[in-house]
Amino acid sequence: MSSNIMFIPLLFAFGLSIWAQFKVKGTFNKYAKVHNMYGLTGHEAARRMLDANGLYDVPIEPVRGSLTDHYDPTKRVVRLSEPVYYENSVSAVAVACHEVGHAIQHKESYSMLVLRHKMFPIVNITSQVSPFLILAGFLFGSLNLLGVGIVFFSLAVLFQLVTLPVEFDASNRARRGMLSMGLVSQNDERGVGKVLNAAALTYVAAALISLIELLRFIMMFFQSRD
Repeated sequence: MSSNIMFIPLLFAFGLSIWAQFKVKGTFNKYAKVHNMYGLTGHEAARRMLDANGLYDVPIEPVRGSLTDHYDPTKRVVRLSEPVYYENSVSAVAVACHEVGHAIQHKESYSMLVLRHKMFPIVNITSQVSPFLILAGFLFGSLNLLGVGIVFFSLAVLFQLVTLPVEFDASNRARRGMLSMGLVSQNDERGVGKVLNAAALTYVAAALISLIELLRFIMMFFQSRD
C-alpha cells in the first residue's frame, strides 16, 4: 500500500472524527433536556459517588464552557462544566459520574491511568516537536530528522491508544456505580449509555486518525530510503 493510498483511510478517519464530534454534542444536548428520574444534579451525583468510594477529600468545582469536564489528577479535583454541575439531566449525571470514574481509578492506581500519567510529561514535549522534525525531514531530505520525528509522533499515538482503555474503564465504573447506588433509574440508564458511548467514540476516532497518519509517515520514510 503506497502512502497515497493511505489518504483513503485517513479521509475516512477524519470523516469519522467529524461525525463523532457532532454525535457527542447532539447526544449530550438531547439528554440534557431529559431530567433524570431522581432529580440529581451532576454535582450531587458526583458527590455521592465520590463519598461512596471514600473520596471525601476530593472537591468538585464548576468550570465555564460546554463539555469541559475533567478530572485533574495533580490537584485531585473533579471539574464539571456549568451545564453538568448545576443541571439535573441524564447527560449531567452521566458526564459527572464518568469524571468520578477517573478519580476512582486514581485512588486504586489503575494501571493504564498510571501509565498515562507517566507518559504525559514526555508526550507533552514530543508531540509539540514531532511536526517540526517531520516537516524539516521532508524539506531538507534528512532521514535522520524524519526518523526522529516519527519516533516522537509514535509516542503521541501510543498515548492516545493508552487513553482508550482509561476512558472506557471510567465509563464502565460510572455506569455500574450509578445503577448500584440508585443514582439513575433503569429508564435513565439507556440515555446514560448513549451519552457515554458517544463521548468514547471521539477518543476512538482521534486515535484512529493518529494511527493512520503514523503508518503513512512510516511508509514515506521507507520509500525515501529506496
